[in-house]
Amino acid sequence: MTTEPHDRRQDRPAPLVAVASAEAVLRRPEVGEHLLTDLERQRAARFRTETGRADFTAGHLLVRLCAARLLGVPADGLALAQQCPDCGRADHGKPFLPDHPDVHVSLSHTRGVVAAAAGFEPVGVDVELAARGRSLGEVAQRVLAPAELALVQAAPEPDRAFLRLWVRKESLIKIGRTSMDTLAAVDLSALPLAVPADGPLRSRHQDLHFVDWTDPAHGAAVAAVSTAEPQVVELTAGA
Repeated sequence: MTTEPHDRRQDRPAPLVAVASAEAVLRRPEVGEHLLTDLERQRAARFRTETGRADFTAGHLLVRLCAARLLGVPADGLALAQQCPDCGRADHGKPFLPDHPDVHVSLSHTRGVVAAAAGFEPVGVDVELAARGRSLGEVAQRVLAPAELALVQAAPEPDRAFLRLWVRKESLIKIGRTSMDTLAAVDLSALPLAVPADGPLRSRHQDLHFVDWTDPAHGAAVAAVSTAEPQVVELTAGA
C-alpha cells in the first residue's frame, strides 16, 4: 500500500497581511515603543520628523501584531531583527523573528500608513500613497517590462497604473524573486491593473499568489505576494 506524501503546507495557516494608519497602530493598548529593541529605538530616533519616527515605529509594531496573530502568542513576546545579506549590518535589510526562524515577515511604511505581513511561507508586502505615485518617464523605462510599459501608457490614469505595478514589484523584491536591478525582467502584464473598490483583487503569476487592493481610508495602493494565498486581516480598530 502506498500513500501520497503529506504536504505540511496544507496544515499551516495562510500568510496574514494588514494595513493601517500609523496612528491606529500606536493607539493599540497591547503594543508600544517598549516592545522595540534598543537598535529599533536608535533607528527611530534618527528620523528628523515626528511623522517619520511614528511611521517607522508603527510598521515595526504592526508586523509583530501580524506574527502574533499567526502564531497565537502575545505580541510582547516577539523580537524583531533585520540583517543585510550584502554587508551583514543589522540596522537594515530583511526583517526576521530570531526566536521563530520558520516564520517569514515583511513590512512597509509610507507617510502615515503602514503595512505588514507574516506567514510560514515567504511573504512580501508594500504600500504606497497614491498621491505620491512615482511619475512615468525614466523610472518606468528602468523598472517595467515592455508589455507593462505599454499597458501603463495606455491606461486612463498612467501614474496609478504604474503605482499598482510598482507595489507588486516591491513585494517581489521582499521575497527575493527579483531586485532593483532586475525589475524590468519580471513581466506582470498578464495581471489585471484594475482593482475593485469593494475588496482585494486576487491573481496568480507562476507559483505566486498576489493580493492587491486600494485602501480607501488612506488612499494607498497595497500589494502582497506569497507562495500561499495571503489573507487580509484587520488588526487595528478604526484603522
